Amino acid sequence: MISLFFNYYIAIIKNIMLGFLKRKFSDWDFKMEWNVLGREYATAVNEMVDFGEKHGWDKWEGENPENKRIHLGEKVFKLLKKANSDNAIDEFRKTFPPAHAPFHTMIQDKGQGIEHLHFIENDKIVFLLGTGYFGRKAHLLDGTKVTELDPTISAVGKSKRNNLFATIANDKIVTTQGWEGPVIRSFDMRESKGLEVIEVIPFNDGQRILLNTHHGMFLISDEEEIMFHPVYDKTYVDEEMDGVWDPYIDMGNATISNDNRYIVVGDQGADHRILNQQLQQIGQIGPQSSYPHYCIFSADDSQLITNSCHFYNGITIAVSTENIDGLKVEAYKESELFKVVDEEMRVYIAATTKELYIFGDAYGYIRAFNKKGDNVWRHFVGSTISGLTISHDEQTVWAATYAGMIHKLSLGKGHRDDHTIGNGDHYEEFRLICWKEEPMLVW
Repeated sequence: MISLFFNYYIAIIKNIMLGFLKRKFSDWDFKMEWNVLGREYATAVNEMVDFGEKHGWDKWEGENPENKRIHLGEKVFKLLKKANSDNAIDEFRKTFPPAHAPFHTMIQDKGQGIEHLHFIENDKIVFLLGTGYFGRKAHLLDGTKVTELDPTISAVGKSKRNNLFATIANDKIVTTQGWEGPVIRSFDMRESKGLEVIEVIPFNDGQRILLNTHHGMFLISDEEEIMFHPVYDKTYVDEEMDGVWDPYIDMGNATISNDNRYIVVGDQGADHRILNQQLQQIGQIGPQSSYPHYCIFSADDSQLITNSCHFYNGITIAVSTENIDGLKVEAYKESELFKVVDEEMRVYIAATTKELYIFGDAYGYIRAFNKKGDNVWRHFVGSTISGLTISHDEQTVWAATYAGMIHKLSLGKGHRDDHTIGNGDHYEEFRLICWKEEPMLVW
């Protein structure tokens, strides 16, 4: 009888141990699968892109890299949530290097845009979660800590110089010296009241505002509010729109030179127009691809960059500002007046350093170019780039995507893992996941 009970308990213990070992090996296999497949995918993508850039995409005869981890996405996401709850993010990050492709289905359901990223100081940035059409919510990111700001804030902008900010809330624009610093000026929105804001840019003295909306672009001062783009064309209105003018624009994009001498504006149906401080047109740049899509000045204002797009691709050119007054670049025509910087990207957002342009494109890449048009580096973060900002010392970049993520990169610090896609030698400190109906998670 004793022997019977002894054998019974031994059998129970064996079953418990076998179950434990099975779970342990299963976890080990799962981690191995994530890491092996992730490393293979990143290596294959990097090899393909390297080849395409050096030899031309038409010469690539290999297969396109395949994401083989889609079945692991939900399980890894649950583990990430637990790691955040348990304050075990660093250990989780070592075991599961982050990725984008395995979460494609989840991103389609839960992803959302992140816009109006602006560097404040130290490790602080401000960003807006959502879009102008569906509503935005302002947040402060300090290190990895996220704080929700005044819910009435609908847009945030930053001056090109002097560290001024502009916030829009309750149909009022307020400029401040520094983030939440002394108020410089308050503007009541008039004609622009209630319009969906694409971008707000304060001038360097905080006394004027460039406001980019889907129903026109405005120059706002204490005295007046002028809609200066698009240009009213009576002939077009009479013939094409039954005499009723609707200033609605698609792909509206605008910038101000860093010294505030020039304003550049464009949209899907209009060439990039160069204006002086009196809003007089002094130059025009036609698209080299289909539609004008983005513009920005170099940090020293010696060059003006314009991008035009066709679907998810595009062409980016640079013109010297030395003879900007009277400049006319014809559309779709080669010219000595400009230099081709890139012939692939549809640029959504950009930042500048003393030496580089850093572009965020439609395919989820951040790419850096110098003024000669050389591609200096590229780094892949996922889906279309919706926001980009850089620290004042030019060592740290925050990039946001329409997948609902913010990536913090330390430039030139070296790759953190062998899952990194890109040749930029940059270190991802963390990524913040801001998905609908989910807590904000650090990875």
